[in-house]
Amino acid sequence: MAEKNPFFQSKEVKEFTKKIEQYHLGPLWEAIPDLMHKEPRPEAVPYLWKGETIRKLLLEATQIFTPERGGERRAIYLQNPGLKQRQPWGWASTTNTLYAAVQLILPGETAPSHRHTQNAMRFITDGKGAYSIVQGERLFMEEGDFLITPGGLWHGHSHPGEGPMFWMDCLDIPFIYATGGTFFEPYPDGIEPPSLPDDYSARKYRGGMVRPIGDRKPQVAPLGLYKWKQTEAALEGLSDFEPDPYDGIAVEYINPSNGQTANPNIGAWMQKLPVGYHSKAHRHTYSAIYHVFKGEGYTVINGIRFNWTKGDYFVIPNWAWHEHVNTSKEDALLFCANDLPIMEKLRLQREEAYPNNNGYQSVVGEFEAEVVRS
Repeated sequence: MAEKNPFFQSKEVKEFTKKIEQYHLGPLWEAIPDLMHKEPRPEAVPYLWKGETIRKLLLEATQIFTPERGGERRAIYLQNPGLKQRQPWGWASTTNTLYAAVQLILPGETAPSHRHTQNAMRFITDGKGAYSIVQGERLFMEEGDFLITPGGLWHGHSHPGEGPMFWMDCLDIPFIYATGGTFFEPYPDGIEPPSLPDDYSARKYRGGMVRPIGDRKPQVAPLGLYKWKQTEAALEGLSDFEPDPYDGIAVEYINPSNGQTANPNIGAWMQKLPVGYHSKAHRHTYSAIYHVFKGEGYTVINGIRFNWTKGDYFVIPNWAWHEHVNTSKEDALLFCANDLPIMEKLRLQREEAYPNNNGYQSVVGEFEAEVVRS
């Protein structure tokens, strides 16, 4: 980090700075200390949203908003308090680069098809019977399933089943917005009609880590639906071995045709924290958004304890020290969406282990989550 020079506070410098600003010019000699830090200083802050709060508000929204009244989706996004100053709408930023939301669809409802430059993914948290239709393929969703919609693909949702259905959305909206690369197009006839057998890609890849020989050439989305049973089996297989000291027992969702991340700009994995597990702390340049799929425990982020239970969401900004602890009597399961692919493509990815106290942070405070006030 460049040092700030006291001389720059002099009358002579201030007057010259003011002079060049009228020509829409700026003084690099003054700007460098604020623009080039020694290490990342994200504006995003650690935060935790209670699942019960989001669920109550979404159910309340069903009395106000329906797809027939306009709009695209019934979804409430996780607005990071440190990024609310971004205009418009805080860029819908959960981290510096990623948006996350919880979406609710009721039986009989249909969310129209559209496509956009943003990449999207979904993790199903509650319910069954609804489907997403992506490029003509209806993907029927169940709890624990993971779905992808890379940018540019038609996609919509409908619920012919019973009971409300909730899922987590994650898109790279802030990243695409910042680059000025946003394009959006509604489907001309409401929801796209099927042109492939239902769950075609999931059935084609039901063998797991084997692929049809016809998919040897890289494709953007050869597998649109990753079934929970296969993810669970993969976690069980890894459970025969020692967990990773930082992430527990974790598997990543990948594109089976090229071995890369399932979505081009968004990484995703499922982490299992065994009973009594306490990870060591580390930090990295990618940011992460977590959903607690099962269990309870806490995560220490920069010395602050964030207690979580099933259904909660929390965010770890980039370059923040963090460690996870499972306090329940069963394995805890955490779904993670992150911007690791972006950082790797930009050659910005770095990672560090916490150097003190045998890798564990000292807890200096506890986060108090907001709850719905009656």
